[in-house]
Amino acid sequence: MPECPLLVSPVSEADQVAVLHRGEAEMGFVRLPVERDGLNVIELYAEIPVVVAPKDHEIAVFDEVPVSELAAEYLLQDPDLFPQWRDISDQIRDGTRRPLPPMETLDAALDLVEAGLGILILPMSVARQFSRKSLRARPVTGVPEPRIGLAWLEGSTDPVIEEFIGVVRGRTAQSSRQPSVQAAQDAAPKKVRGSAGKGGSTGAARVPAKAAGKGSGKSTTTAGGTAGRGTRSASKGAKASGGKPKGHASKRGRR
Repeated sequence: MPECPLLVSPVSEADQVAVLHRGEAEMGFVRLPVERDGLNVIELYAEIPVVVAPKDHEIAVFDEVPVSELAAEYLLQDPDLFPQWRDISDQIRDGTRRPLPPMETLDAALDLVEAGLGILILPMSVARQFSRKSLRARPVTGVPEPRIGLAWLEGSTDPVIEEFIGVVRGRTAQSSRQPSVQAAQDAAPKKVRGSAGKGGSTGAARVPAKAAGKGSGKSTTTAGGTAGRGTRSASKGAKASGGKPKGHASKRGRR
């Protein structure tokens, strides 16, 4: 839809739903779960979680890291976000875990990782977006996969939004479920239905080859007309094509 410009603005995860309610965005790709009051939300896909550490950290030699191998690490995030790590953390079990340092942005958190003060668990897409040569990221198993959804306000009837939702769901431009295709179908002229005897293109009767040869008048019908009308059309068609019953022709010859 080239006539509808698509403007994309990044927002913080904490503000991802608020911008919709404030009318600053019509739709949003959000990290689930979210508060769904007043919103329509469809889940799209899950991402791979990764652990981010300094490049000389031992995780760099592995293809993937079980969360159980991170029990001795200091996680620079709220432990409740990753209960699988929280429940095995050495520091939490011993009561020696320090409060989180101030981190207003992800870049600030990555600065602390770079300094060797802790690790982060992030979606792979985020780790790649903020990748640094001084850091390494490896898939981590045993923690939930981050999920992505599309959210928009309830009650929206904008056909452009409906079209966009269909695209995100995987529908093609020609899908009959797309609003634009449905509108084009509704606006198209309707075909006039007619019987075969009147030359209509629908509702025509078909005469089986054997029946036509014997002049039996039997036929099969397609949708669009009653069986009686279809049979009459077939019978008239057989006579018009020169198909006189053999028995009738013999009697006339004897006379």
